[in-house]
Amino acid sequence: MEIQATLPGKGRDLRLDLLRGLANWMIFLNHMPGNVVSWITTRNYGFSDGADLFVFISGYTAAFVYAKWMVNHGFVVGATRLFKRVWQLYVAHIVLFVVYLATIGFVADRFDSTTIIHQFNVAGLIENPFQLLWQGLLLRFKPLNLDVLPLYIVLMALFPPVLWMMLRKPDLTMIASLVLYVAARQFGWNLPAYPAGVWYFNPFAWQALFAFGAWCALGGIRGPRSAIIGSPVVLYVAIAYLLFALLMTMAGRFSEFGDLFPRWLFDAFNPNDKSNLAPYRFLHFLVIVYLVVRFIPKDWPGLQSRVFSPAIKCGQQSLAVFCVGIFLSFIGYIVLILSRDALLIQIIVSAAGIAIMTAVARYVSWSKKQDKLPKDVAVSRPSLRTEEASNQFTPKPL
Repeated sequence: MEIQATLPGKGRDLRLDLLRGLANWMIFLNHMPGNVVSWITTRNYGFSDGADLFVFISGYTAAFVYAKWMVNHGFVVGATRLFKRVWQLYVAHIVLFVVYLATIGFVADRFDSTTIIHQFNVAGLIENPFQLLWQGLLLRFKPLNLDVLPLYIVLMALFPPVLWMMLRKPDLTMIASLVLYVAARQFGWNLPAYPAGVWYFNPFAWQALFAFGAWCALGGIRGPRSAIIGSPVVLYVAIAYLLFALLMTMAGRFSEFGDLFPRWLFDAFNPNDKSNLAPYRFLHFLVIVYLVVRFIPKDWPGLQSRVFSPAIKCGQQSLAVFCVGIFLSFIGYIVLILSRDALLIQIIVSAAGIAIMTAVARYVSWSKKQDKLPKDVAVSRPSLRTEEASNQFTPKPL
């Protein structure tokens, strides 16, 4: 079959880096219960949140990076590049998993608290540590807040045949993904978790958002479909839906406000079905994507502003920032508990966490640049015989 998808052009899309960086920040803030700063995140004003953004951009980036590999070098080479990335993700998850468990165990022992062990779903660490570690390696056991990365690993591992098909039949592949999404919700398909239950992020449902990101990267909204973006009617409908999502979300946050709505309407959207990616949640995210594409073009000068630089840098080094953010969210939560949720401490902890994540992103970016420096460049040293010779020395540019 011939290639029917539109291969992405060269160059980074800073919108993706910005949104992915913001998603990492939101995940960090939202993983600290009782943190008042988390009210600035999108989950409090609509159905979707940072996790939706993270999965969508992951799918978009996967197609953007590996589509050309598969087209130019074939399926096998493209698949091996993808599996290399899967291995990197898996190693990062295992390191985070071990450090996370050790930190939770240390805090529980230090403060003689079994509540934290049960709260973060690691009680098996005491009862059966070897089985728990083995199940963790199989991605079946996940402590609290360590659900996103295993989802990403599974979606990336299964992506090679999906990408192969999407390059040739993008619309048909997207339809097949939506059919799987509907079937998973209808028949309750999910992966088993340890010691009981199923995955919090149902891969059979969330794959639709991942595939949608890949479909967009390969030209899914170009051509005649792009006329929809400029339609005034679509804009009004999108805004109306955002307002409706805001009302339903606030109804779930505040019981007295929720009592103003009919019970059947309230129950249809509360609680928000995040595990199986409820259709209203999927639609809410699509509306956000639509508004971003409509009002923030790829070449928007504001993306070069220093205001967005920290978030963009975090988005460009997403894996390292995500892992650090998950760890910091636990540390921050413990600090908030010890400070009895003092408002000033909440603000300081939130700001410090984002600052550390940004510093990590900048360091990783700098480190990667050093790795790419030419190894065969010999840096001459000035002669120490005379001051004149030293002053005449000029190092070679790197």
